[in-house]
Amino acid sequence: MSETKTNILVVDDEQDLCEILKFNLETDDYTVETANSAEEALQLDLSKFDLLLLDVMMGGMSGFAMAKKLKSDPVLAEIPIVFLTARDTENDTVTGFNIGADDYISKPFSLREVSVRVRAVLRRTSQNDTAKSSILRYQGLEMNMDKKTVSIDDREIPFTKTEFELLHLLIDQKGRVFSRQELINQIWPKNVLVLDRTVDVNITRLRKKIGRFSKCIVTRLGFGYYFDA
Repeated sequence: MSETKTNILVVDDEQDLCEILKFNLETDDYTVETANSAEEALQLDLSKFDLLLLDVMMGGMSGFAMAKKLKSDPVLAEIPIVFLTARDTENDTVTGFNIGADDYISKPFSLREVSVRVRAVLRRTSQNDTAKSSILRYQGLEMNMDKKTVSIDDREIPFTKTEFELLHLLIDQKGRVFSRQELINQIWPKNVLVLDRTVDVNITRLRKKIGRFSKCIVTRLGFGYYFDA
C-alpha cells in the first residue's frame, strides 16, 4: 500500500507564484492545491490539509485575518501555517507568530528555502503530534500514557494500576455508560473473581483522588458509570 502524501494548500493572490510553488512542492512529493484569495481558500475543506502556505497581503481578507479565523476553529486550529510575505518588519513577524504561525518567510525567497522550511515545520509538528498522543487531557486533569501518571493542575496524584486503567477507560470514551460487568471484563484479570461491590469501591476511591473532577464520574442508576465532560 502506498504511503499517503502530505497535503499542502498555497494561498496567494499572485497566480504565477502559486503555480511555481505548486510545481516545486509537488517535485518534493507533496500533494498541492492553490487558492488566489483567503475567501477562495475558505470555501475548501481545509481539514484535509497538513500545512498552509499563506500570503499576508492579499486583496480582501488578509492572511493574518484568515489565520485568526482558522485558529478560532477547534477542527482547524492545529493545521501548521507558514506565512509568505513581502512585509518583514519586526512588528509583522511578531504579529504572525502571536496569531499562531509556525514559520514566516519573507519575499523574495528561494524555492529551496521554502522546501527546507516546509520540511522543518512538518517534521516539528509531526513530533509534537506524537508527543501529544501519549497525553490524555480533560481540562486540568492529565494522564501520561507513557509514564502511567495522573496529574491534576500540574500536581501528580498517586494511582494504582487498576485506578489508572479505570480512569483511562472512562475518559477515553467520555459519555459512554459502562456497566459494572463491562468494567470488570476490561479492567480486571480474567482469572480473578471480582464483585460488583469491588467496582463501586474503586469508583469511590477514584472520585476522591481526582478532587474537583469527581462530579464528572456519574452514576447512571441501573446501568453503570460514565465520564461526563
